[in-house]
Amino acid sequence: HRGDLADEKAVFATVESANVVPARGRIGGTVASLSVRQGDTVTPGQVIAVVGDEKLLLQLNSLDAQIAGLQSQLAQAQTDLVRAETLFRQGAGPKTTQDQARTAVEVATAALRARIAERAVTQQNLQEGQVLAPVAGRVLTAPLTQGTVVLNGDTIATVGDQPFLLRLRIPERHAVFLKLGDPIRLAADQLGARQGTGGRITLIYPQIDEGRVVADATVADLGSYFVGDRVLVWISAGTRQGFVVPSAFVETRFGLDYVRLRAPDGSVNDTPVQRGEPRPSPSMADGLEILSGVHSGDALVHPGQSADADPDQPAG
Repeated sequence: HRGDLADEKAVFATVESANVVPARGRIGGTVASLSVRQGDTVTPGQVIAVVGDEKLLLQLNSLDAQIAGLQSQLAQAQTDLVRAETLFRQGAGPKTTQDQARTAVEVATAALRARIAERAVTQQNLQEGQVLAPVAGRVLTAPLTQGTVVLNGDTIATVGDQPFLLRLRIPERHAVFLKLGDPIRLAADQLGARQGTGGRITLIYPQIDEGRVVADATVADLGSYFVGDRVLVWISAGTRQGFVVPSAFVETRFGLDYVRLRAPDGSVNDTPVQRGEPRPSPSMADGLEILSGVHSGDALVHPGQSADADPDQPAG
């Protein structure tokens, strides 16, 4: 008998990343090392490249020398302060000399702190030469090589956020049937060992692009796909009437599909049929649509059942 079937339409979808994030250099300089290439998997915060700037090393050396000089100056100022305080206590020196020595110590201390802070800033700039992966995913592009000169903010690599998703472009005439949460089914010949993989629509974009509605769907086990890979997907576009039978009742001989029908007189005849798409359901896991060759009320006989079997006995 006929039943309601989801009217599925075949569309192509592409494997894409929900977010493609650039990993940018935070300082200008020369790429000293590049530790990833296209296709590598990265984790958040992983160092994927190092940008070096020789000027920062020169600044560090200059600041180190200045800090050493200020430390000596501070040590001399502290010695002068101790001497001035001793002379003042003994009545052999004026208070102004003591005040001047104390001021010299404070000035030298402040200058030393300033140079130390300036060195910390330069050291931080040097550490920011490490280019970090912004998200977990796969490296899609790495257009630079070791020795390339880059500026502050240049893209060193682009990382596709994982897990990947399927982006569907559906003709607008089918958009009226599309809604969030609708199931999708990937064509079996696209999946190999992952036959039966399906997913659901998670996002429908409100803008129609060149007569097509764009939608995103989540599907399990897309981690090994290439980004941009085209996959044939079946989506629901309403319902229609049709026949679904267990696939075990259909046998193929010499390229033609047959079912065994029991005539009113009890005889069994092989009838050619046109096979449709698999239609698995909770009540019929091996369901198969029959497009033509059968009619409502026909009694099917399992190929392994004897033609003399009781016609009232269930076929399968």
